[in-house]
Amino acid sequence: MLWQRIVTAVVLLALLVPALFAPLDWPFNLLTLLLIGAAGWEWARLNQIRMPASLGMGLALALACAAALAAGWSLKPPAAAWWLATAVWVVGGALALRSGPSLWPHLPRLARLGLGLAALWAAWLAMSHARSLGINFILSVFCLVWVADIAAYFGGRRFGKRKLAPSISPGKSWEGVYSGMAGVFVLTLAWRAMESHFHTDSLSLFGQLLAHLGLLGGLAALAFLAGMSVVGDLVESLVKRAAGAKDSSRLLPGHGGVLDRIDALLPVFPLSLALLNL
Repeated sequence: MLWQRIVTAVVLLALLVPALFAPLDWPFNLLTLLLIGAAGWEWARLNQIRMPASLGMGLALALACAAALAAGWSLKPPAAAWWLATAVWVVGGALALRSGPSLWPHLPRLARLGLGLAALWAAWLAMSHARSLGINFILSVFCLVWVADIAAYFGGRRFGKRKLAPSISPGKSWEGVYSGMAGVFVLTLAWRAMESHFHTDSLSLFGQLLAHLGLLGGLAALAFLAGMSVVGDLVESLVKRAAGAKDSSRLLPGHGGVLDRIDALLPVFPLSLALLNL
């Protein structure tokens, strides 16, 4: 129901915004550890792991993230983590989407669990590291995904003709993907204009990619990230279809589960950092 979605969104924002802007890192890390643990529990459930084992896997994921935090990886992460995540998302995502929901349950369960939990771990580490790079930087990554999603939705409704993945998400179209990329380009121009007029605590993802890769290279990287946000959404939809589930859980009334809210973010955070290491 609409009122449930509104109330849940307000509560989430009331938790996220203070944690994000806190002068210390621990409130944001603690909140995201709780969320990533819940996402790990949902992933286990979607892959036919019942209680209490699914709860144990969510806890194990949160502890693995906490171990990385204790090792100082949120400040100085191993660059190899971003490249491994890139390989998993680009290669694994392409193979999963090509195979469709019917093949997913036939893959070894251990492989399905391992890939998903590893992707969640890498996304959490990337998010924690992005927070350490500055509020402006991490906000720019969040906004890239949100704007790509909104622009894809409206562009798909207005111009959508060619279906992107009808067996997984019938509503998505190639025109929607291109609209999402165009929305990110507009956001990039607006963000860079803002950065040139106002002092920020850090350089945004847009500014860093353009500085590292040049105008054409930076725009190509941003288009790639917008496209990968769609891949994240589609992979989660594929797993839900294979499991016969509408939502990843009912943890967030009106919104489904944690995975339903963060699926598009999962590839974008580690892949953004991989691109910055080119």
